[in-house]
Amino acid sequence: MKLFAPKYYKKFFCIADKCTHSCCVGWEIDIDDETAKKYAALDCGYGKIIKNSIGMDEAPHFVLGDNERCPHLDGRGLCRIITELGEDYLCEICREHPRFYNNSPQGKEVGLGMACEEAARIILSSDEYDVIEEIGTACGEDSKKLIDTSDIRSEIYSILKAEHIPYSERLSELHKKFDISTDIFEDDIWREMLSELEYLDKEHKTLFKSYSSSLETPKDFEKSAERVLAYFIYRHCTSAYDEKEYKAYLLFCLFLERLFVSVLKENKKVSFATLARIISEEIEYSEDNTERIINEIYFA
Repeated sequence: MKLFAPKYYKKFFCIADKCTHSCCVGWEIDIDDETAKKYAALDCGYGKIIKNSIGMDEAPHFVLGDNERCPHLDGRGLCRIITELGEDYLCEICREHPRFYNNSPQGKEVGLGMACEEAARIILSSDEYDVIEEIGTACGEDSKKLIDTSDIRSEIYSILKAEHIPYSERLSELHKKFDISTDIFEDDIWREMLSELEYLDKEHKTLFKSYSSSLETPKDFEKSAERVLAYFIYRHCTSAYDEKEYKAYLLFCLFLERLFVSVLKENKKVSFATLARIISEEIEYSEDNTERIINEIYFA
């Protein structure tokens, strides 16, 4: 099947030791079966170190070291598996991060997840989020949906990009077009929901307490808010099966956009890219947190 990606996708490459928030710290790294077999076949040199670093509690994974660092992350911030053996010996999750994939009516789509700071920087600096290009082919089954999520997304993007209309009115138009109540939950319910999530960093729980659905978006936040929302929609709404599910995913995206603006307005020392990364890693990259919020919305 055909593989599609936003135009900005090709700008991405891992910045490795230049990254200030390494994806090799704080994340449990599972090893796929194919790579586990490749590691098992290594019997000399760095291969022995790799095999000694693998735990087998539930699935093969690298046992994290001090400060939850991957055991193969060296002092310079480089991966020793790459420097010693080459990229072909990376496990799937390390090779693919921060990419994500969704089936679409036209084929398969790939994107960059904002839990990576370099991906967040690229997404927040791109005004061509609506340009989706064919970049190759991918394996997978044809999408079986009751709606064409690509067409709906194009309609949403045309609203978001109507710069002659104030940003607040563009958001209102989305609520109106999809019959989304602006007060499906009161702010205190959203804040309670946020307080009950699981957090990688407890300080982020405090950061999210500033959530508000009703505040005005400062002019200098608007472009970033628009691009963040477009990213959330690309990532989450594409997989919707029917109109009800699409509406739930869209409200989830609008909620995350309001969280982004709320925290920025309250905490001016937090950079746009850093906050985008925090929201992504704490909510999007936690299946439990994402499922909790979307289920609350879907069954409201």
